[in-house]
Amino acid sequence: MTPDELARLHGAAFDTGRGWSATEFAQLLDQSGVILCAGNYAFALIRVTLDEAELLTLATDPAHRRQGHAAAALARAESAAIQQGALQMFLEVAEDNEPARTLYAQSGYSQVGRRPGYYASKPTAPVAALVLRKQLTQGQSPK
Repeated sequence: MTPDELARLHGAAFDTGRGWSATEFAQLLDQSGVILCAGNYAFALIRVTLDEAELLTLATDPAHRRQGHAAAALARAESAAIQQGALQMFLEVAEDNEPARTLYAQSGYSQVGRRPGYYASKPTAPVAALVLRKQLTQGQSPK
């Protein structure tokens, strides 16, 4: 996917907030350790540093949600992180994002922290970010 395609999909997936621009995606993709794992209707963008990976964003086309595309992109991202030597993956998710929280719980992530008021750009009151972590194992296969 090109930075323009990533920006369009990200904007559609995160319609309640500001989607990332094509320029922001291009800059991220140029950084060391950043890996894009894209499918037809979803993508995951991660950064691997030494033995840790961070899920920067995960986006799914709204017309194709609840069909396993996000789970597949996440599994590909975990596999890519393992190939780069990561032993664990971290991510942040809005406390009120139940569909994402369910996906991450089903994928083996557990809460290790909470950042009150982290998402202040929402139209409602600020929402906490939950910090989640999953231990990755060498030899783990994509789902």
